[in-house]
Amino acid sequence: MSNEQPVPVTQVLAEANRRRTFAVISHPDAGKSTLTEALALHARAITSAGAVHAKGGRRGVTSDWMELERERGISVTSAALQFGHREHVMNLVDTPGHADFSEDTYRVLSAVDCAIMLIDAAKGLEEQTRKLFSVCRHRGVPVITFINKWDRRGRDALTLLEDIENHLGITPVPVVWPVGVAGNLRGLVEAENTEQFRRYTKVPAGTHAAIEELLSAEEATEQEGEDWTNALEELELVLASGPGYDQEAFEAGKITPVFFGAALTNIGVKLLLDAVVDLAPAPAARPLANGERREVGEDFSGVVFKIQANMDPAHRDRIAFVRVCSGVFERGMNVTRAASGRSLTTKYAHTVFGAERTVVETAFPGDVVGLINAAALRVGDTLFTGRKAEFPPLPAFAPEYFAVARPKDISRSKQFRRGVSQLDEEGVVQVLVSDRRGEQAPVMAAVGPMQFDVVLHRMEHEFSSPIHLDRLSYQLARKTNAEGAEALAKARLTDSEVLTRRSDQALLALFADKWHLSAFQRAKPEIYLEPLIATAD
Repeated sequence: MSNEQPVPVTQVLAEANRRRTFAVISHPDAGKSTLTEALALHARAITSAGAVHAKGGRRGVTSDWMELERERGISVTSAALQFGHREHVMNLVDTPGHADFSEDTYRVLSAVDCAIMLIDAAKGLEEQTRKLFSVCRHRGVPVITFINKWDRRGRDALTLLEDIENHLGITPVPVVWPVGVAGNLRGLVEAENTEQFRRYTKVPAGTHAAIEELLSAEEATEQEGEDWTNALEELELVLASGPGYDQEAFEAGKITPVFFGAALTNIGVKLLLDAVVDLAPAPAARPLANGERREVGEDFSGVVFKIQANMDPAHRDRIAFVRVCSGVFERGMNVTRAASGRSLTTKYAHTVFGAERTVVETAFPGDVVGLINAAALRVGDTLFTGRKAEFPPLPAFAPEYFAVARPKDISRSKQFRRGVSQLDEEGVVQVLVSDRRGEQAPVMAAVGPMQFDVVLHRMEHEFSSPIHLDRLSYQLARKTNAEGAEALAKARLTDSEVLTRRSDQALLALFADKWHLSAFQRAKPEIYLEPLIATAD
């Protein structure tokens, strides 16, 4: 523990007020990784934004560090980026965009205070975006909307806003409006200052911020003609028919401020970044599992929302990402793990920018700290000092895909067991075991099949134990108890099985489909079968 004087509560509160901790949610291919880079570029945290597919010497995106991610041009893990903007500390927690990794995204959303909902101008509101929005609503996370790719042909702006309101049940309030239809983006106008036009000129490949020039309304009318006047008319129409922007309504999830732009060419991104500073809430008191609240100014507390191994292949280490919820974190301090009551020393603590790390000495509410090789920690753990704190557990999603894992080389059994344990602790998949199959043939349970690709890749390349995955025919899982397990065993059904989830020892009854589940429930209505959280619910 540090010998320095404790940090005053007033300083903790002031530092917390400077923090903005947020995530970007979107459907795959909407441009999430590109926007992540563009945000960091505008904050001057990096000097050149990378495309998702690094070609011809271009950089890969900073937040995508795993080889599999670089190969496919997708984000399948979450990374934490920290940078400064306008005297504020920005903590951007990157999330998987693919639907198969919804569970990881849900965990990330437990660690942020705001989300940017990214929508493709051409494709509009897509299914995965709807699912992630429902998770934000469930968690009480306010949402800022950024309609991306306005430099390409796409849908009408008014239609996009109508879809948001009709399908999400939230009122869109434009803060920025595009001048020019999708595919012919001339620039942007702010709702609060229609006497000024921001015109943008693209730079080659979008590797640096687009050139911006400010024009008066008179100059815009003269030089842009109908594009400018149409934009003002549309903006006036939307604002006149809506409630207008209200901070309380935003934080309550009743409205979403809307921005337009193009992340690849860095148009409108600075306005979005400014909005995160101006509109997104600072860290606040968080509810505990016992119904009480942990105030920001109290002693240190934090929640582990992500565990990731081998981010640095040279060191083969393990990082537990901790969101600081209250108080001040100091490297080397002793903290208590709520689940076990045991003390833990935080000697190796880093902030993480993609695969790059910096040793962190002090962190405040809203910050994300990476604890290196803290082997005892699990996803969902609460760490604290002083008065005991334990935040509500993070629920596991309902798996829909199941496969038995076996090592291709029996002599690599030790590496196989170590790899399976690591992937289980990280939450890459849920690992199920049973007496019938034994520990040597665990069942991998996934929300989506791409999780199996990650398992195969990492078992071979990180743990040197290539595996076979033999798919099972089950499609449904229900939580049960000892009586339910016994009843299913006596029924001797060929289309169901009960296994134990290793992470929490929960008993999961697996069924081939809804028909087989319904048939069993009709025959044994007294048996406890609890639905798990669906990926969209």
